[in-house]
Amino acid sequence: MRKARKAWLVAGGAVGVCLSFVALLVVGTYSAAAGLLGGAGSGVNGTVALAKGAVPAAYQGLVQKWGNLCPAINPALLAAQLYQESGWNPRIVSPANAMGIAQFIPGTWAGHGIDGDGDGDRDVWDPKDAIPSAASYDCELAGYVKKVPGDATNNMLAAYNAGAYRVIKSGGVPRISETQNYVRIIRSLEKSFARPVGRVEPSRQAASAIYYAQQKLGTPYLWGGTGTAAQNGRFDCSGLTQAAYLSVGIELPRVANDQYNAGPHPSRDELLPGDLVFFSDDLTNSRAIRHVGLYVGGGYMIDAPRTGAVIRFDKIDTPDYFGATRVTKDGAAALPTHLPQV
Repeated sequence: MRKARKAWLVAGGAVGVCLSFVALLVVGTYSAAAGLLGGAGSGVNGTVALAKGAVPAAYQGLVQKWGNLCPAINPALLAAQLYQESGWNPRIVSPANAMGIAQFIPGTWAGHGIDGDGDGDRDVWDPKDAIPSAASYDCELAGYVKKVPGDATNNMLAAYNAGAYRVIKSGGVPRISETQNYVRIIRSLEKSFARPVGRVEPSRQAASAIYYAQQKLGTPYLWGGTGTAAQNGRFDCSGLTQAAYLSVGIELPRVANDQYNAGPHPSRDELLPGDLVFFSDDLTNSRAIRHVGLYVGGGYMIDAPRTGAVIRFDKIDTPDYFGATRVTKDGAAALPTHLPQV
């Protein structure tokens, strides 16, 4: 889904030439990429930089500062928790009465909320208090389980979910499916909020996702379209990318700004075919993303651009280019699907 933007259209016989180009490019790219070592790590705790725009600009400084409060956390991990809890909505309330951007229940806030901005009050609705309180609470839990064997961050996250006593008693992450899933989800999301260190490992499913999208070239755009029979197989931008990756067994969220968090973020000069490429009028905030396409190489993507147009090849190097995501199965599976409602 997106507003109208200037775009370049490959028409007529040029489409066949581009299809051949894309096929050769994908094969060549993945042959070369097969020898690359993965480089999607989030860096050393305390030195992690956040991915471009992944945290809304209003909260980025808070997350970067308080994410370095203790060795068990880092800014990307703190961002992953906040996104999982609230989707960056500071006014959200859950069915369990968890409140604000960090989703503190009243009893936990009473015991662990801090005055992060030093204005004399502790306001669960104020991100300047709630984000520092989330980091402080994480570090407090890390202190409780610091003598437990295993990864200190995993043990801290397990304590956040199941309680420190269970982690201590279990000698690590308890064998509780909810707790194990929580740890896995946050550690996967952490990678999507961290600026990559080194090169990002290539995706093995991307070539097939591109093949799916190629079959849809020339299909008329439909706002809200997901390719159903009732919609005559038409798509909008995020409907197309969602369907392309669903064809290889990876389920992406429905809208473009949520798809941005489905994996690590390669830089412009490290793009590979199959990466999702995103566009926004606000280059500081991934929540403002309004368009997505599937990169095919050579500076072009396949996308469903707007009402009145068809699925086509477009250039990605435009002033509204925001960034890219290399989709991973774990990254997509970690994304929250049922955030609390306001």
